[in-house]
Amino acid sequence: MDMGVVRTAIFVKEVVHVQITPTYSGCPAMDVIGDDIKMALKNAGYHSKIELILAPAWTTDWITPKGRKALENYGIAAPLNAEADKDVLLNGKRLVTCTNCKSQNTRLVSQFGSTACKAQFQCDDCQEPFDYFKCLK
Repeated sequence: MDMGVVRTAIFVKEVVHVQITPTYSGCPAMDVIGDDIKMALKNAGYHSKIELILAPAWTTDWITPKGRKALENYGIAAPLNAEADKDVLLNGKRLVTCTNCKSQNTRLVSQFGSTACKAQFQCDDCQEPFDYFKCLK
């Protein structure tokens, strides 16, 4: 919910209909996310139907403050605003905060991290690698 991937969840004739939107088209995690939602609802005693919605496209603006904090706690730097994101990814500015030691002495290692919606960074202070969730609009 805090990532903004769940768009709606409504009851229709005793079935929970859940609409989800991928962070980017073709996101490989959507099947797992859909299955996890189905299992959670089943364990709570509900039948469900999951529907993938592509429009409007997901945006990082939909991540709640709680979701941003959860990303950082997990070791993924939360997205910056669009302008700062371009400065970081295209101009090498050091604006992304290390999720380990909180330093901004970080650098881009690769435009793509563990998934296409993330970039790989490394902290030059503590030497830890980490993902940065790109700003998507």
